Amino acid sequence: MVQLLTPEGELVSHDEFEFTGSTGDLVGYLRDMILARRFDAEATALQRHGELGLWTPLLGQEAAQVGSGHALRTQDVVFPSYREHAVAMVLGVPVTNLLALFRGSTGGDWERLETFKNYQIVIGCQALHATGYAMGIQLDGAVGNPDDDENAAVIVYHGDGAASQGDVNEAYVFAASYNAPVVFFCQNNQWAISEPIALQSRIPLFERASGFGFPGIQVDGNDVLAVKAVTDWALDRARRGEGPAFIEAFTYRMGAHTTSDDPTKYRASDDEEEWRGRDPILRLTRYLERIGAIDDAWLASVEDDAKEFGSQVRAVIPELQDITMDRLFETVYAEPTVALEAQRREYATYAAGEEA
Repeated sequence: MVQLLTPEGELVSHDEFEFTGSTGDLVGYLRDMILARRFDAEATALQRHGELGLWTPLLGQEAAQVGSGHALRTQDVVFPSYREHAVAMVLGVPVTNLLALFRGSTGGDWERLETFKNYQIVIGCQALHATGYAMGIQLDGAVGNPDDDENAAVIVYHGDGAASQGDVNEAYVFAASYNAPVVFFCQNNQWAISEPIALQSRIPLFERASGFGFPGIQVDGNDVLAVKAVTDWALDRARRGEGPAFIEAFTYRMGAHTTSDDPTKYRASDDEEEWRGRDPILRLTRYLERIGAIDDAWLASVEDDAKEFGSQVRAVIPELQDITMDRLFETVYAEPTVALEAQRREYATYAAGEEA
């Protein structure tokens, strides 16, 4: 497993990977993780108050998302699952998009779709979408150019449970067969809802990649330095035209799978305590305090920013409007189809009957 920062906040070396960013970058990453955790807590509270239909917490997975998100360039494209809230924030995607989706106020036609595709609720489908898109940019000549600024790559996020889905494995096959510039970023948070990783795979997930014909690597998903370094490597090789790669970010979902889940029914509190000691925010805080990059005043300032951000998140809810069926029909395809128009008329007839 690639690790550059221990849970105690001590730097360690690795033979193949190193963090090439600055201390200032790390201070920014810490701030991103703190704000992402605050957003997650606010959204969870909003669901408990009945303002959201559901929420998918990211608690504990901040380093995996912030580290990989900062490895992306403007021309790269992200295909998320439904838990990549911190990636979205790093890329500047308005959190209104995420809240509106889980409130049912949007069908996914949100801002920044050219960079960050909408959430995929069906487990694993986004892996096929990402692979097809990667094949497309390859055919468009956006891979392997001498001028690296002209090159692009695709990254797709999925969980350990999705790695057991047929769609995801089909995506691995197509990506390998066509040497597609796609990075499969698996956040192994140890639980596919209530099923432990030991029940899903007899070997570490990253070792599966070799069977499909591309490299796989396991990284400490709670170490933002290591995640950034490994994701840089995978995206760089994809942009150069060297094909797909698989990253297993070994982390832990500290909260529930969703707000409709109760993890106390299927996992031991001892495991949670052990992983709490590996907290990604605490780890980076310890390191940055040790080298004098941050102090109590900085932490207090960020806490004030987080409180203000929390107020802004809560203020979004009254501004959201319910989506109409007419709007949903308008945003299924870029151009209407005969079949879709027939469905729209059928629904209109049904709705008129209900109103009568």
